[in-house]
Amino acid sequence: EVQLVESGGGLVQPGGSLRLSCAASGFTFRSFSMSWVRQAPGRGPEWVSTINSSGSGTYAESVRGRFTISRDNAKNTLFLQMNNLKPEDTALYYCTIVGANRRGQGTQVTVSS
Repeated sequence: EVQLVESGGGLVQPGGSLRLSCAASGFTFRSFSMSWVRQAPGRGPEWVSTINSSGSGTYAESVRGRFTISRDNAKNTLFLQMNNLKPEDTALYYCTIVGANRRGQGTQVTVSS
């Protein structure tokens, strides 16, 4: 069974940092591109970042230069390092498998003073 379990969210002040993790199981993690998507209250899902199987990342314009996506294929884990967080980054963040209709439950990130 495919499972994606996110963690690492929380409440942080503007300018702060968080590192999100997504523990994957039930599929050959290293073979798939993975993405982070976020959804703010009352809004639709917003793509944040994708990393391919080789470790190359792409980013939405809104987070480029502040967020870094990475993966540890030995531990079947996806990461999102988020720096210089802004209130507009507040959302439920979840990981997805590119090309598959699978996502985790998500982890809440709240940026507020």
